[in-house]
Amino acid sequence: QVQLVESGGGLVQAGGSLRLSCAASGRSFGRYAVGWFRQAPGKEREFVATISRSGGSTYYEDSVKGRFTISRDNAKNTVYLQMNSLKPEDTAVYYCAAVVLYSDGVRVKSHEYDNWGRGTQVTVSS
Repeated sequence: QVQLVESGGGLVQAGGSLRLSCAASGRSFGRYAVGWFRQAPGKEREFVATISRSGGSTYYEDSVKGRFTISRDNAKNTVYLQMNSLKPEDTAVYYCAAVVLYSDGVRVKSHEYDNWGRGTQVTVSS
């Protein structure tokens, strides 16, 4: 198991940027694919982005493509989500999640992940 802690959320104006971090404790972080998900009030949790164990593969939800970038530093046990050109509809609690994979692939569905952080709030004002 790995423990995940998100940070970097906050209040930003539309068009601004934030960088979220997901710090992992525990061993063998390089075995885990990591995903970012978000949940807005009154809505279901939705997929945002994911990155493979090595960082060589990434995948994004359509509405964030070209604006968000996921990356990782396995030496620091950390995954990042750089969010640019933020919109009010990006307002949500953002969660990172991790799952051990035996291939360098990605996962996009929340039920495929078995380790979750507690989330960090992102609020984008118009």
